[in-house]
Amino acid sequence: MSSADASTRATVRLVDQPRGAHVPESGAVDSVQEAELFMPDATLARLWSGEYLERLARAYWHYLHRVSLGLVRVVYEPDARSVVLLVRPLVLLRFAAPAYRTGVSGGSVEWRIERGLLVAKAGRGNGYLRIAVERAGAPESSGRARLDIRVAVRNFYPWLRGGGRFARFGTWIYSVTQLRIHVFVTRGFLRSLARLDLPPSRVGARRGEISVDDG
Repeated sequence: MSSADASTRATVRLVDQPRGAHVPESGAVDSVQEAELFMPDATLARLWSGEYLERLARAYWHYLHRVSLGLVRVVYEPDARSVVLLVRPLVLLRFAAPAYRTGVSGGSVEWRIERGLLVAKAGRGNGYLRIAVERAGAPESSGRARLDIRVAVRNFYPWLRGGGRFARFGTWIYSVTQLRIHVFVTRGFLRSLARLDLPPSRVGARRGEISVDDG
């Protein structure tokens, strides 16, 4: 949808994460960022569809491109999404095509991590990025509804962390660079949802779907 006017904008409340989250020197790394969106119930009813779940996914990649000043972009392929730095040979992360799941109270879109410069060999095909949305019960007496949104990276093996004797230092480097940037960008994306500006999907696989409550 286009930028919303003041009456249909959402209020975003970020869910605080524990400070100094532990990053292991080996094994998988997880990162979860959450927010609560409050908006008029009528607005949520209008957006509550499979099409807008797909547009939410598109909004994430669009925000990444914008906040990186165009240095990072997403290349769309029939069976993959590649996050590249400037040009295709510099593939930071390559994901499988998105998998959508919907249910009675919400839905999610998930991209499985296949490979890329930022992921260690052990993590290829194991980790994933997921955006999940859930409608939180009945609207408030004020007529405003709450939507919980979670952006999670699970089972990720960072190349930057390295291994062996380097792992301790590599873990610190990863924590203060790649992980910190990811958290900053993700929380910025969640804040940006206050505008309810969800650009049309380039693929449009779920265009025209009326509701996410389709099982």
